[in-house]
Amino acid sequence: MNWSLIIAAIIILLFFASAIRVLNEYERGVIFRLGRFLSTKGPGLIIVLPVIDRMTRVGLRLVTMDVPPQDIVTKDNVSVKVNAVVYFRVLNPERAIIEVEDFLYATGQLSQTTLRSVLGQMDLDDLLSEREKINSQLQELLDHATDPWGIKVTNVELKHVDLPHEMQRAIARQAEAERERRAKVIHAEGEYQASERLAQAATTIATAPGALQLRFLQTLSEVATENNSTIVFPLPLDLIRPFIEARVDDAPKGEIEGGDA
Repeated sequence: MNWSLIIAAIIILLFFASAIRVLNEYERGVIFRLGRFLSTKGPGLIIVLPVIDRMTRVGLRLVTMDVPPQDIVTKDNVSVKVNAVVYFRVLNPERAIIEVEDFLYATGQLSQTTLRSVLGQMDLDDLLSEREKINSQLQELLDHATDPWGIKVTNVELKHVDLPHEMQRAIARQAEAERERRAKVIHAEGEYQASERLAQAATTIATAPGALQLRFLQTLSEVATENNSTIVFPLPLDLIRPFIEARVDDAPKGEIEGGDA
């Protein structure tokens, strides 16, 4: 038995076994040969020569990075804590490995500094009411800064804005005052519309005297239905005038003259 051949065969098998790499569909391998960039391979089965080649795996899936709470002083000198979440993915594995030492750490640090820089230029009211605009601005700035690294920032979302207790009470009082103001405006608008309707009704009744009499009778009927007590109701003179005139017309002329005497 030739032991040298067996040992050589084992060495060759180990060599090829160590040279085989399998990359998943969402992975790419950046190959360096003797320190120089060779190519980007994957997915599937690839060959990496031991000692000569070195491979770095890079994932292409969407990465969700939580930005820790940042102490921020707004433009109107209010101290708040704001945290956010950044969604990004690697589009160019070669640049993500060559251009930056650790693209995950670099993206996280850049997200923190950009968050403090952008929010420090805004008032508290804008920070609370214009989140969509802030998210879009942060996404554009981060995407532009990480583009040389082969990274695409797809979305940035502010998660929570932590206000001091004094500011929370002040905002609550402001919101309550705003609700009271709206309620008063709505009530005044209702009174104004009601007064317009009443003025129109008064104009209509003034042109038709009989309508006023019917209104008196309707009111008397409603009051009598609700209560069983005695009601003293002023009777309009216009309502009984026709009966008085009719009685005067039917009375004999002598009675009227005698009465006048």
